[in-house]
Amino acid sequence: MDVGEYPMAAVTSCGSFGVNYNLEASFRMKRNSVSVVNKIVQSSPAVKQPKVGFYSSLSHTHMHTVLDWGSLPHHVVLRIFQYLPLIDRARASSVCRKWNEVFHIPDLWRKFEFELNQSATSYFKSTHPDLIQQIIKKHATHLQYVSLKVDSSTESAEGACDILSQLVNCSLQTLGLISTAKPSFMNVSKSHFVSALTVVFVNSKSLSSVKIEDTPVDDPSLKILVANNSDTLRLLKMSSCPHVSSDGILCIADHCQGLRELALNYYILSDELLLALSSETHVRLEHLRIDVVSENPGQAEFHTIKKQSWDALIKHSPGVNVVMYFFLYEEEFEAFFREETPVTNLYFGRSVSKAALGRIGLNCPRLIELVVCANGLTLDDELICIAECCKNLTALGLSECEVSCSAFVDFVRRCGKRLTHLSIMEDVLIPDGNYNLDEIHTEVSKYLGRIWFPDVLPIW
Repeated sequence: MDVGEYPMAAVTSCGSFGVNYNLEASFRMKRNSVSVVNKIVQSSPAVKQPKVGFYSSLSHTHMHTVLDWGSLPHHVVLRIFQYLPLIDRARASSVCRKWNEVFHIPDLWRKFEFELNQSATSYFKSTHPDLIQQIIKKHATHLQYVSLKVDSSTESAEGACDILSQLVNCSLQTLGLISTAKPSFMNVSKSHFVSALTVVFVNSKSLSSVKIEDTPVDDPSLKILVANNSDTLRLLKMSSCPHVSSDGILCIADHCQGLRELALNYYILSDELLLALSSETHVRLEHLRIDVVSENPGQAEFHTIKKQSWDALIKHSPGVNVVMYFFLYEEEFEAFFREETPVTNLYFGRSVSKAALGRIGLNCPRLIELVVCANGLTLDDELICIAECCKNLTALGLSECEVSCSAFVDFVRRCGKRLTHLSIMEDVLIPDGNYNLDEIHTEVSKYLGRIWFPDVLPIW
């Protein structure tokens, strides 16, 4: 394909460049680029290596004259191109025929991120429509790692669906749908989205990673995913997918025996799912992320997972990270942490009850990281209990709550140097008769074995 086949409007939409921009001259003038190239060239047997003394005696200008860019082997130019944005890569392809040949090597087109937005409301540049069509026409068979990033507009999400529906000649390994603001895919017609997604699921026989969070994916489309990719699927992220039921995710667990990472909403987590992930034929799960979300207080009823189901999962996958994100109202925590729960990472936004935090200290022995960013509670007793009972805790983050300076020092003293990450907003710490804000960092630093200060929001 000639260089001219890529419309200049398409490539220049990715950035703003001067009329007399000369990419080869730019390479010669950028010291960092030369450093990268020299490392690659020195490792290449196809390029003759000048003596070190010869190079050291030359100025940078002479060094660039000695290096013949046109004689670089294809694999060296390919490595250089892999560091460049698409706009620079396209301009570089016009330098000489050899560089143009490298521009079309399939390795350069295995990974691509389509960006779609409405320019009046978005901060990132959109992939030009002509360029999208050229990529689909000329390089679709090479695509393996594809993501589609959209803004909050329905038009952008519909454009992403149109691209998906054209990927009939692809055999993707990874697919990611990314909403940069509110989940615009949820505004697309469900039939339109599912139809487009099914095209990828049917034609790609080796999908290993699928990230389709905040989308209208449904149970039938998941069954198509399983039918065509059950042997290769390793990662599935599908939180906030309201049309997926517990039966749909159970189908994934039953048939995708190689699944190692899973992200989902709590409402489709079930005892049956945990038991399926714990079967003898299933590989060990490495990462399970669970989002527990409520939009309106009292609207959702949360079920309880049996201790026996959690025990089966941990027995089968002893190293699994169980991550839980909570966005609930204070009165909605009644169902959680009543029995031992093997959670490793806990994040609380919006609110959390003191009773729930107290139960965490008693029933979460695997806890590694705790982040509380919620509702102004005073957490003295709860933190002390967590420090005493959660012997694996190494990271704590606190914001929008309160803890007395004395209780916080006691917490750090009990945890000691195993606290490798400690991020506490200054306004969380309440001075008392023992410590004020000027003194607390010295005492905490002593127990941590390193210098520590509370975090402070910058005043702009």
